[in-house]
Amino acid sequence: MQIYFITLLPMLALALFGWLLSLKSNNVTVVDSLWAMFFFISTAITFCLVSEPSERAYLVLFLVTVWSFRLSTYLHVRNHNKTEDLRYQAIRARNEPNFRYKSVYLVFVLQAFLSWFISLPLNFALQSTTSLNALDWLGLSVWVIGICFQVTGDTQLKHFKAKPENKGKVLDQGVWRYTRHPNYFGESCIWLGYGMIAVAAGFWWTTISSVLMIYLLVKVTGVKLLEADIAERRPAYKTYILKTNAFFPWFPKS
Repeated sequence: MQIYFITLLPMLALALFGWLLSLKSNNVTVVDSLWAMFFFISTAITFCLVSEPSERAYLVLFLVTVWSFRLSTYLHVRNHNKTEDLRYQAIRARNEPNFRYKSVYLVFVLQAFLSWFISLPLNFALQSTTSLNALDWLGLSVWVIGICFQVTGDTQLKHFKAKPENKGKVLDQGVWRYTRHPNYFGESCIWLGYGMIAVAAGFWWTTISSVLMIYLLVKVTGVKLLEADIAERRPAYKTYILKTNAFFPWFPKS
């Protein structure tokens, strides 16, 4: 537990660094690029502080490193030199004047604390001393499914948006044919996989963090928030909603 609390300080330091960057650009979207890095910092520090890392610790370090750098790089490239994300524009409008200063706790510190809590299964799985078992491999399998969905969905969307003729259109091909949010479904699988590895390590109670992460992706910051007004901005999305599952992949309705 002591190691878990130690990881909070560097995560807060990263949040402060991100806030300072946002002051220069007057754009808090940079926090999206830092989100996965909060978990990498927590994981790397915990791994270094464990006296004798187990095979599970090496597995978790590898998985988090791959996931965090892939996601952070993708989001940084996607958001570079773009206007502030609509989500943050709405938060800014509700908290003016002086949102640029309020954002240090409304956005950056808040996300640091949230990621710290969600990192529970990673932190304790890293500290486990028991041998890998079947549940670890099952968790790894779910993680692989998740990362494949996430990478494939992000790549297909990037190529789709790169074509001028697709402006205003809705991507309904590839993995997007089976779920309206393959990236969020993939992210949920990744966190389910982390949770299963934590259970395999004997820390079943830490899965509350994985459950919270999946809930946020589906009901708060992910699917629900993204679809709040997308049908108004893209009329074709209404048809897409009628034939395609919101979250769990399945064959489109006729």
